[in-house]
Amino acid sequence: MMRSKTYQLNNPSEFKDKILHWSNQFDPFCFLNNNNFNSDLNTYEALVGIGKINELKLDATKDAFDELKAYCENSSHWLFGFLSYDLKNDVENLQTNNADQVSMPELHFFSPKIVLELKHEELVIHSHQEENDKIFDAICYYNPSSTANFDQNLNIKQKISKQDYCNKVRHIKDHIAKGDIYELNFCQEFYSEQATIDPVKTYTDLNTLSPMPFSSFYKIDDKYLICASPERFIKKTGNRLISQPIKGTISRGKTEDEEEIKKEFLRTNAKEKAENVMIVDLVRNDLSRSSKKGSVKVDELYGIYTFNQLHQMISTVSSELKDDVHFVDAIKSAFPMGSMTGAPKIRAMELIEKYGETKRGLFSGAVGYISPDKDLDFNVVIRSILYNQSTKYLSYQVGSAITANSEIESEYEECLLKAEAINKVLNKL
Repeated sequence: MMRSKTYQLNNPSEFKDKILHWSNQFDPFCFLNNNNFNSDLNTYEALVGIGKINELKLDATKDAFDELKAYCENSSHWLFGFLSYDLKNDVENLQTNNADQVSMPELHFFSPKIVLELKHEELVIHSHQEENDKIFDAICYYNPSSTANFDQNLNIKQKISKQDYCNKVRHIKDHIAKGDIYELNFCQEFYSEQATIDPVKTYTDLNTLSPMPFSSFYKIDDKYLICASPERFIKKTGNRLISQPIKGTISRGKTEDEEEIKKEFLRTNAKEKAENVMIVDLVRNDLSRSSKKGSVKVDELYGIYTFNQLHQMISTVSSELKDDVHFVDAIKSAFPMGSMTGAPKIRAMELIEKYGETKRGLFSGAVGYISPDKDLDFNVVIRSILYNQSTKYLSYQVGSAITANSEIESEYEECLLKAEAINKVLNKL
């Protein structure tokens, strides 16, 4: 049974940074950071799971969702965890043959020893055996040891050359012309094979440059996720399900007038709207499998949201979960998220495997939490660095939606725009 105590904070932002550094002593830990994005849909400013009472770690993908369901049923506590993109093989009759050099588990969930909830100027500490006052004092007075800066000689490479990228997109557009698919999310990998970095500093730098509402830092063994995601995969509050797919991207303007011109261009651009509505329809279909008849609705279509590096088009779809459907089955029905696959979903995933050269792994997957009352919130793992500290392999992937109207050069430039914040953090301008 967890014991809880609430503390008042004078400087929540500074304390949040202390939480991150203090938590890094433990394995595993998950740090979910909202970055003060105000929304009625955001429950916490930060939510952190530290240490483990028990865990579920799976490398094989078959029956993974059934095992997760059993794990959730046997727990009455908080759970934190992630789902890799390649759990698609558990959802559909698919396979993965591309190389994976980060080697994250396919699925990982843990019941933490300590949970920290940060809301405005209040911190709630939940713990099993630890004394809450001692935890609070330990965070307050924690002084992390100094660490070296980034390796300035990171040798970042592209898995796919620009020429190969363009050729692959031409083939994908041929599939679209033949009617095989309507849209496909095609991604490319940037990587370094001898990367020596400080994961916490990397996250702090990335989050400072590109603060996002679904930012996260995840540590398991010698592997790290450093995530600056703007996208929500799925949230459950009571019986209400919410998904917020992103499709539509444009760079920031340099002046207020240019900002408005760019946002209006994104808002009215036929190609961007077509991409968005295709995925909205896919999400509606995914949610309908586990939702009450007639409950699926589009709360917002073509919403324009501004972030430090770019503007995004985001739509919101909601529904009401059927009384006899388990929430894990609702996740499974919607996974992987349509914004990272394309439509039709199964054929798109087959072609992603054919034309991609890297196993996506946790990229295009989801990280989040399940509360004791079975509410949950999971992001989409994009704009993220994956790092294996033992092998020194660092990887980040970026992509865009390919449609019939896609201009190949523009799609390539969109990938670079999405990688811009990470490239700056890695000192590779």
